[in-house]
Amino acid sequence: MERPAMLEHFAEELRLARTKRDMSQAELAEASNYSAAMIAKVEACERRPSLDLARRCDTIFGTDGLFERIQRKIGRETVVGYFREWAAVEQEAKALRGFQPTYVPGLLQTEAYARAVLASSGLLTPEETEQQVVTRLNRQEILTRASPPLLTFVMDESALRRAIGGPAVMREQLLHLVKVGTALPRVRIHVVPASAGAYAGLDGPFVIATPPVGEQVVYFEGHIHGQMVDRPDQVQHMLDVWDSVRGEALPHQQSMELIAEVAETWT
Repeated sequence: MERPAMLEHFAEELRLARTKRDMSQAELAEASNYSAAMIAKVEACERRPSLDLARRCDTIFGTDGLFERIQRKIGRETVVGYFREWAAVEQEAKALRGFQPTYVPGLLQTEAYARAVLASSGLLTPEETEQQVVTRLNRQEILTRASPPLLTFVMDESALRRAIGGPAVMREQLLHLVKVGTALPRVRIHVVPASAGAYAGLDGPFVIATPPVGEQVVYFEGHIHGQMVDRPDQVQHMLDVWDSVRGEALPHQQSMELIAEVAETWT
C-alpha cells in the first residue's frame, strides 16, 4: 500500500534534522524520551509519529513547529475518508458522550484490542490494519492532553464479555479501562448491566460532541460510511436516547468494580 506523502515527509525531515545535528537515532530517542525502536519505525514510515513526539522534535531541533504541522497533516491523510470530518470535530470538542453496545469504544481501546477489532473483518490488508491501529491510538491523545474534553462513555456489559483477541487481550483491555477510569478525572465510564434487558441504545452506537462554539453534533458510524447529524430535532432525539441509556447504566464506581471483576474471568 502506498504510504501517505506526509508520513514520508515527516520521516525525511526528521532524518535531515538529525543528520544536521550529527545525532544518532539512539541519541534522539534519549533526548525525546522515546525508544530508539520507535524513532527507527518513524523514520522507516512504519509508525505514525504522535503529536507529542512531533512537539519534542520541534523543541530539540528548534524547528518552530515544523514537525507538529507535518504531524497534523499526516492525521488528515491517514484517517479513513468518511471519518475525517468527525475526527476534526472530536479533536476540538469540549465534551464527548459516547455509547457502544458491542465493543470497547475506540478512544479507550488498547493497541492489541484495536488490532484484533480491525483485523477481524478480514477486509483490510495487514498494512492497512496497522495504519488504522496507529491512527486510532493517536486519537487517544485527547484523553491526556493539557485541556482534555469531558469524556463520558457508556458500554453494554456484553462488550466486556465478548472474546476479542483472546483472554490475554481482553484482560489487558479491561484492566486498561479500570486504569483510565480511575486515573483520569475527566473520563467517566459506565456499564449497562446485562440485567437491564432491552433498552433504547441497543439500536446502535453513537457519539454526541459538544463543540466550543455552536450546536451539538451526533455521529453514527456504519460499515462503509459515517454520518454526522446536526439538525436540532434529530440531535434532541439522540439526547433523549442518551438520557435513557445513561439511566440504565451503573454509576462510575460500580462500573469500575464490575469491569475489574470481569477482567479476572479472562485468565
